[in-house]
Amino acid sequence: MKMLRFDPSGSINAEFGITNEQLKSLYPRLVELRQEMVEVDAAQYASGEVPTDKQPLDARFYWLPQEMLDAYTKQREASELGRIFKVANTLVKDIDAVVVLGIGGSYMGARAMMDACCNPYHNELRRAGRGSKPRMYFEGNNVDNDASQALLSRLAEGGYGDSNAEQRHAIVVISKSGGTLETAVAFRQFFAALKSSLGAEADQWLPKLVIPATGEGGKLHDLATAIGCEEIFSVPDGVGGRFSVLSPVGLLPAAFLGLDCMKLLEGAVAMNKHFETAPPEQNVVLQYVAVNHLLAQHRDKTTRVMSVWSKELEAVGLWYDQLLAESNGKDGKGVTPLTTVNTRDLHSRHQQHQQGLNDKVFNNVIVEKYRTDPLEVGRSELNQDGLNDIAEKDLTDIMAAAIKGTNDALHADGRPTTDIVLPTIDTHVLGQLFQMLMIATVIEGRLLGINPYGQPGVEQYKKNMSKNLGRS
Repeated sequence: MKMLRFDPSGSINAEFGITNEQLKSLYPRLVELRQEMVEVDAAQYASGEVPTDKQPLDARFYWLPQEMLDAYTKQREASELGRIFKVANTLVKDIDAVVVLGIGGSYMGARAMMDACCNPYHNELRRAGRGSKPRMYFEGNNVDNDASQALLSRLAEGGYGDSNAEQRHAIVVISKSGGTLETAVAFRQFFAALKSSLGAEADQWLPKLVIPATGEGGKLHDLATAIGCEEIFSVPDGVGGRFSVLSPVGLLPAAFLGLDCMKLLEGAVAMNKHFETAPPEQNVVLQYVAVNHLLAQHRDKTTRVMSVWSKELEAVGLWYDQLLAESNGKDGKGVTPLTTVNTRDLHSRHQQHQQGLNDKVFNNVIVEKYRTDPLEVGRSELNQDGLNDIAEKDLTDIMAAAIKGTNDALHADGRPTTDIVLPTIDTHVLGQLFQMLMIATVIEGRLLGINPYGQPGVEQYKKNMSKNLGRS
């Protein structure tokens, strides 16, 4: 399998970027941090002897992909991955839709995988066109009255046919504690609607159609037990919500969509091996961290733009936004992440990005090979649009010209860029990308002198919201 690549050359510039000397000077510290993450964190986590300044140490995300693959090899259906496959493959004949309830990291990874790997009109296709895989919707990530009402109405309408399966849907509810208000309220509402829709068959179907992913204890686990859910999946200890995409939190929705979860985990393992063995000057994780960190420190690039050159990757950018913001936005430190989709956003943001406040670095995410055949502009007898001179060009040619033209324009105005090049978009590459960005976030947090795990600011808003609702 091909590995993704990182090209920092658009930021190596003495006038507006950083120098190779600055990069080299950071390598020894990066090597120390790599050793800490690979060796020290694992030992401290295993022993339970975690220094105060490293608590919480939610470092298990790093070795979890290999753990899950090994468990599946040894235990098959008895492993968590095996149970995920069994539930998804068994229920597919009985349902036509799945609503995933979760907030932040509890749903954003699954949404990113769906948008990246499925037909963008997946939910509009008839059952046969989806290979009998369910339509998938996401809620419990807000308290938007009209959005919730609209989805409840859509689920009540059922599928595009008259079979029994097309009148049923399932709920995947994800919350480690079960105490997050947005998701808890949504689950109460969507559970009531599901129960009502099943009528006399509710007792038979509810234990099958409600699939929680939660902690070993807590409100959601207790509620799932009371419902009698046949399967309860775990949000693993030592894995924070925003680092949980490669746990059952992300794998369960992915399996329902028929995505290759094995390749997803194998891609993450491949990135781990690259991170552990490649020297700093060839290491995509350490290069990404070094370039972006140095630009922030020496050039005041306090806004980090993930510029994705495919609509399919917008949700990946949004997933990274929350990962970086919640992990490293602490103690008055951390950059502000921002996702743009091009060429779409060149017509809304680019003027400001190119000639406004010069506080940004642009990390392009570029797809090398698309899944579908290139679509030519085409020749026409009606040439009033003046396009016949590029009739033999296709959309990939136009995209490549736009990427180079945009980078050249940014450089001319003193704006640094980098390129993350994906060989294609599939689950193996996504596994690489997710793991690369999670590792990079931890390494950069430690460069900044903060703990990238934990989210004290988010906890405060939750307390205030409960207080404003009159709750103790």
